[in-house]
Amino acid sequence: MAKFVPRRQPAKGVLIERGKATIVFVTVCAAHRSERLANDGVHHALLRAWQEANAWIIGAYVIMPDHLHFFCSPANEEVAIEQWITFWKRRFRRHCPQAPLFQAGAFHHRLRQDERYEQKWDYVRANPVRAGLVQNPDDWPFAGVLHELRM
Repeated sequence: MAKFVPRRQPAKGVLIERGKATIVFVTVCAAHRSERLANDGVHHALLRAWQEANAWIIGAYVIMPDHLHFFCSPANEEVAIEQWITFWKRRFRRHCPQAPLFQAGAFHHRLRQDERYEQKWDYVRANPVRAGLVQNPDDWPFAGVLHELRM
């Protein structure tokens, strides 16, 4: 019997099964956890970068002061998620050079068929409330939904 050896790094890529929806939950952190992401300039620059980086499409997202969460789905299965993330980070820097850098890479998790996108989104969109930034998730101005993603 083979011995289980834990990974030092998360697995690369996302398993995309033809005929099945693929929704991925992604977290990207600011370098040194700099708390300068939650502002209008960063928000607009991210939206613009994501529009230009159309190999994957963004569903729901929330921008916190030092990190951001979003859900995405592949529009072009030939483009690996890591390649796409690198691309939109570069586009973002062009649109908002005064913003803090991001940490290298990102954490991503493909939602399994039994996981509910809406439930995950409800939990994620409550991050600003849990952080004491607002009383109600709807009051946080740095969140939204760009495209409807379905499981």
